[in-house]
Order: sequence, then structure tokens, then C-alpha cells
Amino acid sequence: MDRRRFIGAAATGLAASTLAAPAVAQERAKTVWRCTSSFPKSVDTIFGASELLARLVREASDGAFEIQLFAAGEIVPGGQVLDAVSGGTVEMGHTASYYYWGKNPAFALGTAVPFGLNARQLNAWFYDGGGNAMMNDLFAKSGVYALPAGNTGAQMGGWYRKEINTVEDLKGLKLRIAGLAGKVVEKLGAVPQQIPAGDIYAALERGTLDATEFVGPYDDEKLGFYKVAPYYYYPAWWEGGAALHMMFNLEKWNALPASHKAMLESACMAINVSMLASYDFKNPAALRRLAANGAQLRAFSPEIMAASFTAAKEVNDGLAASNADFKAIYDSQTAFKRDAFLWQQVAEYTFDTFMMTQQRAGAI
Repeated sequence: MDRRRFIGAAATGLAASTLAAPAVAQERAKTVWRCTSSFPKSVDTIFGASELLARLVREASDGAFEIQLFAAGEIVPGGQVLDAVSGGTVEMGHTASYYYWGKNPAFALGTAVPFGLNARQLNAWFYDGGGNAMMNDLFAKSGVYALPAGNTGAQMGGWYRKEINTVEDLKGLKLRIAGLAGKVVEKLGAVPQQIPAGDIYAALERGTLDATEFVGPYDDEKLGFYKVAPYYYYPAWWEGGAALHMMFNLEKWNALPASHKAMLESACMAINVSMLASYDFKNPAALRRLAANGAQLRAFSPEIMAASFTAAKEVNDGLAASNADFKAIYDSQTAFKRDAFLWQQVAEYTFDTFMMTQQRAGAI
């Protein structure tokens, strides 16, 4: 071959390969993950948090990391997210770890347990108290890595067809409630029920269900419970601050580049903040609307609160005695809880209490 033609051909080939390389690299760098949620799109604050995470990751990666979202039931039912992530059906899922307390009671401690930490305390424990590492030691046994990804704040105690004033009033009460809280109310004589959200209204209307807990004013308003169970009790002593998690298949997580892990970590922290802020903003107006439409606000009586606290301690202590995972995490949370509530009554409580008296007096 002519030397000039050879050099020209080689140069052309080199140029072609050089031009093609970025396109190939870009194609390989594209990551598409599927995320299944435990929640329907109608629960827009929680599902919206997943949408925000997907947008933040997409924008931070200039489209190189895409997360496709699926509502509960579109891939798997809402209560099977952990299994779907663990088994590799999907790469990630947005869920509440206490849905899976039947696999291991310690899973409940990642979301909320009766008379546990409030939202701010739980975040402090996760991020600064070693809680996230402890939960991930537990999650790893199921092939999952998880990050806190939302909190509802303190929830309401639910909707009741009749007034509940004493522990005696709870006996035989068919109450839709799940998890460890179900075990606690069972000790008080109630009959815990597990009914999908879409079936609750009809069950209350027919009287096959006497009461239900759900989330709080903004979400509860949409379901119209006040029409058939007008007594709206507070607080949900079983959910002083219910945390959600974004769960990742552990092998898939470990295989991600550091940049993608950082994007997910940052996005999870963002939605953890934004969800709580959203509920704090939406719930006050929703509560006013519910009251205007006939909801009767009632506080659980001191008798019921005290009896529930005693029953919860018995349940939690029993689990700690029989389950090493539960004991390790529960002991850590309890130790922090002692100091956290001591501090909050010094500054937060006194400030909040004063401001509440001003609000009731019409000064603000």
C-alpha cells in the first residue's frame, strides 16, 4: 500500500474511533433503575416525594441516571416492596420498614413504635446517633441497603364511630391498625384489623369496623371518614413520627459509582425534609376543613394514654428479651429518648407552649 494512503487511512480510522468513543461511553454510563412504591399516587405527599427524588437525581446527573416510578400494585402490592427489592425484581423501593415487622420485629423501629421518638428525634438518631448504620446492619440480612426518605410527623389517633373515654370502651372495638400498635391495643381488649385503605370507608359504614387510624388531616380528608366515623382522636401514640425509607438492592447499591450513590444520598435527605415540611404546611388547613365538615376532635383520655403506655412497654420489653436485633436498636433509641425529651422540654416545649397560649388567646 502507498505510504501516504496508509497513513491517511490510519488517521481516518483513529479519528473515527476517537469520535465514536464518547458515544459508546455515554451509552454505557446511562443507568435506569425502577422504583416501586408502597403508596398509591392519590397519597400525593408521600408518592410526590418519590417523584421529587427521581427529578433531583435525573437533573443532577444530566439525565445519565434515570429512576422510573411505579405506584403500589403496578409491579407488586404495596406490602411487598421489601421482597421486590431484596429479590432484585426492582432496584429500589419507597416504603415503611414497619410493614415488614412480621419478618423481624426490629423492622418496626425504622419507622415508628408505640411511644417512640418523634420526627426530629428520629432524624437526629438516624443521622447523628448511629441509627442509620444500625438499621442497615439489620436490612443487610435481607439483601437491602436503605436511607431515611420522608416522615409524616406525629399522626392522628384515628376515626371512631363512638366516643372512647375509658379503657373499658376499647374492649371488643374492631380497630383498623397494624404492626406493633396492633399488639398493644390487643392487650387493652381491642380487636386489631388489617384492611386495605380502599375498603375502610365501606367497612366503617357497614359497622364491620368500629374505628380506623390512617395518617393525618391532609390524607384522611380525602377518604371522607368523618362522614361515617365522626370522632377524630389524637395523638397517634404509636406513631409520634413515622419515618419512611428508600430501600435499595444491596448488590445493585454496591455496584453503583460513587457519584450515583452521592446523588441518591442527597436526594433522600432532601425528600426527608420536604415531606415533613409539606405535611406541616398542609395539615393545619385540612384540620380546619374537617372540623367545619363535622369532624369531632377528641383527645385520648389520660386513662387510655397511661394504659397504652404500660401495655406498649410490656410489648417492647418482651420483644427486646426475645430478639437481639430488636434489643440492640430499641436500647439505642431509648437511651437517646431520655436525653432528647429532657432537652426538648427545656427549650422547645416551653417556647411552643407559650406560643400556643397566644394562639388560643387570639394574639397571633
